[in-house]
Amino acid sequence: MSPTDGNGIRLDPALIVIFGITGDLAQRYLLPSLYHLIKDGLLHDQTEIVGITRGTTSVQGLFDKVELCVNEADEVCDPAALKAMRDRTMMVQADLNNPDDYDALLKQLNDLEEQRGVCMNRLYYLSIPPQAYTSVIHLLGERGLNSGCQHHKATSRLLVEKPFGFDAGSAQALIDEIAKSFDEEQVFRIDHYMAKETVQNILTFRFSNPIFEALWSEKYISSIEISAKEKIGIEGRAAFYEPLGALRDFIQSHLLQILGFITMDQPSVLDSKHIHSAKQAVLEQVEAVPAGQVGERTLRGQYKGYRKEVDNAESTTETYAAITVFINSARWRGVPVRLLSGKALDERKTEVCVTFRDEPHGDGTNQLRFRIQPNEGIELDLVTKKPGYAHELQTTIMDFSYQKDFDNHGHPNAYERVLVDAVRGDHTLFATSQEVMSSWRIVQPVLEDWANRSEDLRFYDPGSIGPR
Repeated sequence: MSPTDGNGIRLDPALIVIFGITGDLAQRYLLPSLYHLIKDGLLHDQTEIVGITRGTTSVQGLFDKVELCVNEADEVCDPAALKAMRDRTMMVQADLNNPDDYDALLKQLNDLEEQRGVCMNRLYYLSIPPQAYTSVIHLLGERGLNSGCQHHKATSRLLVEKPFGFDAGSAQALIDEIAKSFDEEQVFRIDHYMAKETVQNILTFRFSNPIFEALWSEKYISSIEISAKEKIGIEGRAAFYEPLGALRDFIQSHLLQILGFITMDQPSVLDSKHIHSAKQAVLEQVEAVPAGQVGERTLRGQYKGYRKEVDNAESTTETYAAITVFINSARWRGVPVRLLSGKALDERKTEVCVTFRDEPHGDGTNQLRFRIQPNEGIELDLVTKKPGYAHELQTTIMDFSYQKDFDNHGHPNAYERVLVDAVRGDHTLFATSQEVMSSWRIVQPVLEDWANRSEDLRFYDPGSIGPR
């Protein structure tokens, strides 16, 4: 009998093909997540993992280098689950630019299906550098790996990690290239932030609690801030980070997607199609930062020591970025939305802070915070009277915490959710091509302005709150 994903949805057999299985992303996140899903019985027992690598790494060599059980409460592996994962994994050596190797891969996938006697969905996870996407996608289509199983009773799906392009032009080029080989329904653009429980809970909180949705407009809300702060620097990832910077790495992708959830209108139906439609509608209403206002609407900085880390004494890559945008709609007109991301700061914290208006003669300001990490939860600041005869006021926090109110290990991590949703074909937490292009449209004027001048780049000390 096939397992379900915990919501009663049957999961079909799948071939999960990971390009770059020996890379950092696969070893730190994908393989531990797959182990956990296998241990919990969430994947069909005929699901297979196929690792693509340029070298000659064996299955044993792969698992000798991976800490699979980091998602477990005690970080101890279950022997039966570990054996099951090893038995379900095979390694394929391939040159990503060689068409013949794709022909060989197709034969191997077909042979696996013949051995299992079932037709299996095929998931191609591109855990490789973005510059390699185009060639792999082209050859997957050209050599016939995009058409599902050999009997055409299942489908092939393409899983692509961000960044989705380097700017608006390259993003559109990537979308066009993908469209030559895969339909939009086959494409899953991964933003693991959208799979975090607190981000998903934003919609439930808003649309299942009328007391808040009734206040969700410019009439009662004065500002919104979406921030992602990290204490760590780039941690040796110079080749990845130096071409990107904070604006591309976090704001264009993660934070604008969260903005969509926070500000979209309530869909008529809470399903993937209507959620994406509502999110796209509000992203289209977000005004791009006017070219003449980039200086006053943005702030960029770089932590001291970064240039030495990337071995570039002239680097202008920002490790801190903040931009303020406005939404041109009746619901949100005039409400500033500040998006902020930075590395090597004084704290690790990702949250959404909604500040309500202080009414005339009010005694304080209410704030609602969605804590995405760490200590996932939702808190509301309320003004209350201290006990006693005097009219002394204080701020009291009403706090909902996942750690306190639920089993802290009772919900899937982001990559587990990404994998399950991709297997079952649910697009809700994945970015559409339209959303990607809307996000690039919003930040493109800032990118162009920053590329032409650097005098506003401010330097800050690691461990500080960022540039002044």
